[in-house]
Amino acid sequence: MKVIAIGRNYADHAKELNNPLPSEPVFFMKPDTAIVKGNKPFFLPDFSHEIHHEVEIVLKINKVGKNIAGKFAHRYFGEIGIGIDFTARDIQAKCKEKGLPWEIAKAFDNSAPVGEFLPKDQFTDLNDINFRLAINGITVQKGNTSDTIFKFDKLIEYVSKYVTIKLGDLLFTGTPSGVGPVKIGDHLQAYIEDKCLLDFHVR
Repeated sequence: MKVIAIGRNYADHAKELNNPLPSEPVFFMKPDTAIVKGNKPFFLPDFSHEIHHEVEIVLKINKVGKNIAGKFAHRYFGEIGIGIDFTARDIQAKCKEKGLPWEIAKAFDNSAPVGEFLPKDQFTDLNDINFRLAINGITVQKGNTSDTIFKFDKLIEYVSKYVTIKLGDLLFTGTPSGVGPVKIGDHLQAYIEDKCLLDFHVR
């Protein structure tokens, strides 16, 4: 199992970080050691002083695929959930300044908490899914999949040109604006529509 995460897929988020809008999908990888399930707490790592939350819709891959045509991409995921792409923003900034890869800021252990998944057929329109993140009861991020630059099928088509997707892989599809730091004691709750699917604390 691996995490394939899409960057800069919401225009408002790209703008808030002063990043140009991409002409094609941007993706990076997280290992299986990044995944946290079961609403277990997230422990702040000691190597960063600026861990940011990024809430994202997550697709669960249900079959092996390579070089998938966009018109067939919908066959390769059967469940939709929500997750957090935790980012060591201070480390990422230093890597960008030096022109270095920034997996070190994204792929660290426990950086990808994921919640419950829902069957895809529960959604009437995959391009109109509301989701949000609340911290200590206050909504800090909210988005709708209609605002993505690249839709789900395009993401699967593009990623599968370079990386074989496998059963159980998780595709994080990008975050809307409102990213920001977390601190010890914070209570994070992530929702798709009105369903809380991820609920955990920062320790």
